[in-house]
Amino acid sequence: MTQPQHYFISGIGTDVGKTVVSAIISEALKASYWKPIQAGDLDRSDSIRIQNLTENVDVLQEGITLSQPMSPHAAAKIDGIKIELSDFTLPEVKGNLVVEGAGGLMVPINDEGLMIIDLIEKFELPVILVSRHYLGSINHSILSAESLQKRGIKIVGFVFVGEENKATEEIILKNTGLSMIARIPEVAEVSKEFILEQASLIKDEKLIIKLK
Repeated sequence: MTQPQHYFISGIGTDVGKTVVSAIISEALKASYWKPIQAGDLDRSDSIRIQNLTENVDVLQEGITLSQPMSPHAAAKIDGIKIELSDFTLPEVKGNLVVEGAGGLMVPINDEGLMIIDLIEKFELPVILVSRHYLGSINHSILSAESLQKRGIKIVGFVFVGEENKATEEIILKNTGLSMIARIPEVAEVSKEFILEQASLIKDEKLIIKLK
């Protein structure tokens, strides 16, 4: 019997396509999806986007919701709450699970040094890193991988968003010792049809086997 697959999806920064990749992988795996922290945009949150863009994903209630679209530590202060690591418990699900982070690994959750990477370490989940090509993405990609590796956190590999940039991708993979597990094209408008198509392509490429 195949063991359930549980992954944490993190970007090398903000606006790299992490939610789109989360939708595609969640759909491909027919997984449950969970967002531990949603900061702002509560009427069009990442969970709502995933719900609207997929057909075979069980979207779970967010762990913590904050009213302002900013770093969780600052948003929590405005809302008059303090977030602790003990506030988070990984949901118990029967099948596959995809957990989406907030921004990059070093996004602060409180004023005392708690960051997204600490959440990943607590959950003991293997990480899928999402990278999009822009000036500085090599630095951000390698630093993200190095930060996880220093803590002994397993990294499944990179998902690159956008057109192929061979020179950039080769140097990232060479310096991190990781592999590319998928490439997702950038589109003007992300639709359910696009997500379902990409999920199907991932299945055809046997990404599910690679992720095991």
